[in-house]
Amino acid sequence: MTKIFIDGQVGTTGIQIFDMLKKRDDIDVLVIPDKERKNPDVRKELIKTSEISILCLPDDAAREAVSLNADQSRIIDASTAHRTHDDWVYGLPEMSETQREAIKDAKLLSNPGCYPQGFILLIKPLIEEKILDPETTLFCSAVSGYSGGGRQMIETFEASSEEESEKLAFQDYGLNLKHKHLPEMQKYTGLASPPIFLPSVANYYKGMIIRIPISLDMLEVGSVDEVIDCLKRRYEKTSFIRVHEKNGQQALDDGRLNAVSCNGTNFMDLMVFSNAQQIILIARYDNLGKGAAGAAIQNLNLMLGLEEETGL
Repeated sequence: MTKIFIDGQVGTTGIQIFDMLKKRDDIDVLVIPDKERKNPDVRKELIKTSEISILCLPDDAAREAVSLNADQSRIIDASTAHRTHDDWVYGLPEMSETQREAIKDAKLLSNPGCYPQGFILLIKPLIEEKILDPETTLFCSAVSGYSGGGRQMIETFEASSEEESEKLAFQDYGLNLKHKHLPEMQKYTGLASPPIFLPSVANYYKGMIIRIPISLDMLEVGSVDEVIDCLKRRYEKTSFIRVHEKNGQQALDDGRLNAVSCNGTNFMDLMVFSNAQQIILIARYDNLGKGAAGAAIQNLNLMLGLEEETGL
């Protein structure tokens, strides 16, 4: 069996990855005793012993873990620390066929952020096929369940009183326009400047929606159908990306779009809604699934030479 070490397995993403891997008979998950979780010597030995280590740690702790990797074992880092670092492979296989091949051979792999995945997979093909000018300044809004904020936010929401819960119903954040995901959103789409990004958290556990409004006169083509055809061509051979028909009513509940329909899966739904002058590009997925733990498992499978759907 393949030995995998999860450094940070008691965090939200770490627990999810551990639960997914422990069901498999081809993986031996190495467990660190609670009292040794911050012991660098024990962690160093587990990193050395494992075929691949998955880091589910805050940024600084992830950098420290990488510094312990003197033997250059293979690593998947779920933090933000290395996502735009040139020595690390960005773990979003659907970005391109060459990206999938790079992931298979990666020594150091950075798991993508939750919000950037939907944004990148909607925008990158449009830029590459010259439908959207990379000089365009885009606006992106998003909403996530509160699990995206980690253990502290989960405890805040779940321990709230009725009065507090009402205040937590829906909250915008990142209002300084310096969200930590912006660098990867710009770099991997090819945009000349980062989008204006407004994320929100709502009072439900998990599920995510990314929304990008675009005026048709911002596009290099005049047809919404060309946008949808571009997305279909890009993702028709992928396992987890589902491109819906224009104004896809099959994705709606009485004309409304819920955030939770992909929960518990590694699927991402891409949708295009439009009128005569405007379109809205939308991505929906599980922020703990495709947005985090599912993405890590998908990348792990590719790095091990397995079918990427294994265990998903």
